[in-house]
Amino acid sequence: MYGYMLREELWNSKWCKVKAFLETNQRNPSKYDDFERGLYLNWIKHNKRLYKSGEMKEERKAKFEELLALSEYYKRKNQWE
Repeated sequence: MYGYMLREELWNSKWCKVKAFLETNQRNPSKYDDFERGLYLNWIKHNKRLYKSGEMKEERKAKFEELLALSEYYKRKNQWE
């Protein structure tokens, strides 16, 4: 079907976008910016809940852990420097 993405492809696509955002901006998404919150932050928060509750699929855990480590590295970076 044209225009149809499997859930796994959609998840991987979003993961790539979030990782690129973190690496490009060298900071976490801002909760005060509507665009960043809607596009990146809410996705991270949702997946953190799944990860902590043990509901996340096994094949996603390693990739998400990589993203969490990157997020932790940039945790205290001031975006207004």
